[in-house]
Amino acid sequence: MKPDMDVAWEVIGVIDTEGDRADWTFPADPGAVRAARAAVRGRLCDWKLDSVADITTLLVSELVTNALRHATGPIGVRLVRPAGLGGVLLVEVSDPLPDPPRERVARPEDESGRGLQLVAHSSRRWGTRPGATGKTVWFELAVPG
Repeated sequence: MKPDMDVAWEVIGVIDTEGDRADWTFPADPGAVRAARAAVRGRLCDWKLDSVADITTLLVSELVTNALRHATGPIGVRLVRPAGLGGVLLVEVSDPLPDPPRERVARPEDESGRGLQLVAHSSRRWGTRPGATGKTVWFELAVPG
């Protein structure tokens, strides 16, 4: 059984979950974080990318949480599988807020502010790009061959 797949979670839309990419749209409510984690972990397991499932799920969770804190509206999550063995997994999280996130240094007593630091330190590359209605935060993870 896939992790968290026995639990119902809400998805507004599924664009494509076949082939080399998967796209989901989640509502902007607290359940989106859990739903995104479950969807991402399930797809990575289906793709036999278990080696990057934990870190990908953690980073998606951080970015979806950021989107929930700062934006209203649906949250998109997209995975693009690497071609062949090894390669790079591309992960994108989109929301309707146009302002790019700001990486900051959290103090030890801060309860938030570490998400983008975690993304920056754990990924091969990361960045943001504007969209037609908001922005996308993306990161890449090297997939062992």
